[in-house]
Amino acid sequence: MTAPTQNSGPGAGYQPPAAEQVKSSSIGELMREVTSDLSTLMRQEVELAKAEIRQEGKKAGKAAGFFGGAGFGGYMVALFLSLALWAGLSNVMDAGWAGLIVAVLWAAIAALLYTMGRKNAERIRGLKQTNDSVQRIPDALKPHPEGVTR
Repeated sequence: MTAPTQNSGPGAGYQPPAAEQVKSSSIGELMREVTSDLSTLMRQEVELAKAEIRQEGKKAGKAAGFFGGAGFGGYMVALFLSLALWAGLSNVMDAGWAGLIVAVLWAAIAALLYTMGRKNAERIRGLKQTNDSVQRIPDALKPHPEGVTR
């Protein structure tokens, strides 16, 4: 039997054995080949998962850096606007009540942002290629009624 080639995607470069090869092989040889093929397949799946994690991790890290900088800038704007609102409301009412109004306004904004963040976190992509590929493995191991053809 021909094993899958290294450094290729799952199933790439694999040539199934001819019927004559299978018929002339012993059960031990066939089991060794199956074990070897499964071992190679699992190694390839692990490598695919690692590559996907690296690729997605780099993108996420870069985005996180930009979001961090934007968040700090937004924080400073919000801080100074809050102080200005507090000072403006203090001209109309007691400073304590003005501060409470600004705090309640920020509590509502924080609750809204938390809800939006939770919804977005539920849509994280994950390891789509690896997951799709691993889900196809059980079908490949099922016996086929037509047997080995070639």
